[in-house]
Amino acid sequence: MNPVARILREEIARTGPIAFHRFMDVALYHPEHGYYRRGRDPFGKQGDYYTAEQLQPVFGILIASQVRELFERMGRPEDFTVLELGPGRGEMAEFFSSWRYVPVEAGDEMPSGIAGVVFANEFFDALPVHVAVKRGQAFRAMLVGNEGGGFRWVEGEAVAGRIREYLEDFAGVAEDGAVVEVHLDALEWIAKVAQRLTRGYLLAIDYGYTARELARFPAGTLMSYRRHAASEDVLADPGSKDITAHAPFTALERHALRRGFDKARLETLASLLLRTGERDQFAEALDAAAEAERLRRRLQLKSLLFGMGESFRALLLEKRGEK
Repeated sequence: MNPVARILREEIARTGPIAFHRFMDVALYHPEHGYYRRGRDPFGKQGDYYTAEQLQPVFGILIASQVRELFERMGRPEDFTVLELGPGRGEMAEFFSSWRYVPVEAGDEMPSGIAGVVFANEFFDALPVHVAVKRGQAFRAMLVGNEGGGFRWVEGEAVAGRIREYLEDFAGVAEDGAVVEVHLDALEWIAKVAQRLTRGYLLAIDYGYTARELARFPAGTLMSYRRHAASEDVLADPGSKDITAHAPFTALERHALRRGFDKARLETLASLLLRTGERDQFAEALDAAAEAERLRRRLQLKSLLFGMGESFRALLLEKRGEK
């Protein structure tokens, strides 16, 4: 039994079934044994999954071009900062090097007084979530228990407080029996960005859905990834694999507008990259001295536009600051 599984098993033995939020938080972010804290590189061929940031340099060039447009739109402020949430390997640092660059991990404190762009690539889908199931007109908590040496789902009491408010606000249309994730941590990060960003933008790229698309996921969106194999069994082997839940873009957008952002645009990643690259017909992104490198970049662009580009969404939120 790995250390994370032992920690969770002992906690359940003491307290009874625990919230999935607690299970996911320990599995991913335990300071010593959590999936993201063990020092093992989860990205790329030898890891468990790829993100768009591994398609370099094309992804970095195009995103930096988008940031440059926002920089120009803001009037080229001297204190312009690019703050990246969940920087991973730090692969975007060189592409944001024209400006002050600040990487912030999920457990870090975000600085205040930022003017510029907060960039979040596959950040919100990795934050811990609560889970609930619709029963009639109410939602009940889905907890995690331990039975026969393995972790099992346990249906709990009706949800209350902020969890109930979230579900009534964003998942009221869910069908009976539907499983829904509750992204309170993501909303807290949106509020934190709204508070710390004096003016500028939040650009979030992620798997996700809108409130209208909730019916497409009657069993929820939780998935785990290990060695490039996806599994719906997110309770097995905690700490040894990634766990994600699709970002709830309607919830993120509404919460942002309530917390000081002025407007939002939601589109596919492909649409964002096409609009960005069309300014120079992708010349900067595809330019390379060697033919082999030019071919590699064309393949990266194809993957971004026709693979990840259609699966991922890009949410751009604007905060204008003092009127």
